[in-house]
Amino acid sequence: MTPQTDAHELPHVHDLLGVGIGPFNLSLAALCDGVPGLRALFLDAKPDFSWHPGLLLDGTTLQVPFLADLVTMADPTSPWSYLNYLREHDRMFPFFFSERFHIPRREYDHYCRWVAGRLASCRFDARVTELAWVEGAEAFAVTYRSAAGVPTRVLARHVVLGVGTQPVVPEPLLPLITGGPEHRGRVLHSADYRTHRAELAGLGDVTVIGAGQSGAEVVLDLLRQQPVGEGMVGGATGPYVRWLARTPAFAPMEYSKIGLEHFTPDYIRYFRGLPERRREQLVREQWQLYKGVSEETLAAIHDELYERTVGGTEPRTALHPGVAVVAAEPVPDGGGYRLTCLHTERDERFEVRTSAIVSATGYAAVRPAFLEPLSKLVDWDGKGRYRVDADYRVTLAPHVSGGLYVQNAELHTHGVSAPDLTLGAWRAATILNAVAGRTVLRLPERAAWTTFGVPDGVPDGAPDTP
Repeated sequence: MTPQTDAHELPHVHDLLGVGIGPFNLSLAALCDGVPGLRALFLDAKPDFSWHPGLLLDGTTLQVPFLADLVTMADPTSPWSYLNYLREHDRMFPFFFSERFHIPRREYDHYCRWVAGRLASCRFDARVTELAWVEGAEAFAVTYRSAAGVPTRVLARHVVLGVGTQPVVPEPLLPLITGGPEHRGRVLHSADYRTHRAELAGLGDVTVIGAGQSGAEVVLDLLRQQPVGEGMVGGATGPYVRWLARTPAFAPMEYSKIGLEHFTPDYIRYFRGLPERRREQLVREQWQLYKGVSEETLAAIHDELYERTVGGTEPRTALHPGVAVVAAEPVPDGGGYRLTCLHTERDERFEVRTSAIVSATGYAAVRPAFLEPLSKLVDWDGKGRYRVDADYRVTLAPHVSGGLYVQNAELHTHGVSAPDLTLGAWRAATILNAVAGRTVLRLPERAAWTTFGVPDGVPDGAPDTP
């Protein structure tokens, strides 16, 4: 039953409430800051901001330029830009002389912490436990608990879900990852790599599964635990590193200037107009747009292998593309793990023994448990996913006047840009404009040179006849 309430009992109603404070909802919070008459609140269960802490490795950088910060692509005059962060930390000159376009990942995390810690609308240690529609108030009721377990109930006309994604592991590894403590630190997702990095570096053999950026960075970091040159004499240390991937190659991410136009509003509009079956096919086919590895990381892996084979030394590394893990089991008496693998092109099976497994197999959007009271009012598609319109608003029952919006849960409706930071500020500005019912931030009508789809009119390019 939909909860009822007397609107007069409520001191105020927020215009917008964000659940989750990752980079995408933090972008929205930053863009909302200073908008006259807009009352916004953002909640997160964590004690403070953190962004992929398990992968904040030395030397890693963002895969997008620094201009894809929280605000610049929608409002370069905002005080919450990365450039202003540099100014506030007296790092403008060092940044200028470094000539960096892709900034250190640790610095991006610090930048986001700086913003989150200064926005009054951001509240941490606030775990949302329930989201429901309240008829009498024409608003959503959001219940959250503090770290001490104290419940609080607030109302909001619009809610934006920025709860992030959850790690995905291959089905054969699930019993091991969710199993007993004997597997902890030995079978893990790459999201937890940094936590167990020292332990893994001391093992004899580590297998990394997944051909994306995270997998490549874990492989590179493990390779760097192996000694070079004279350090090899007297017995090698550092783990033997095995890299398995389903993809037919360890391929670089598409990073050509025209290719990157898939990360524009123009492509989103085109993608949304395609039939659902074709959209899903394209997401699978376009894996190199968002699941490939940076050329710099692949080059660094090659350089590390080259260094370690000077003088004819055999590499303590194996790279296996086109391989799927079909079974996994522990070997008795602490003997590590046995993986049954399938070479997909040759359709042949083989086994490997390993001391530990790092599953760098990505993330996926999940339906949060707190949404259950609202679930019957959501128009789910045939696969239980949100139906999302051009403004990132979820389709709800007609009588619900408030808006429920999502960030990074619309890969199936908006395409490969959904998890990418490039369009984060643009998407947040789109949501802000929709919530406000007016143009708070002007957004470009066209952003790409490419014409996606059939053009409206093809100009005649033939020269005039004299």
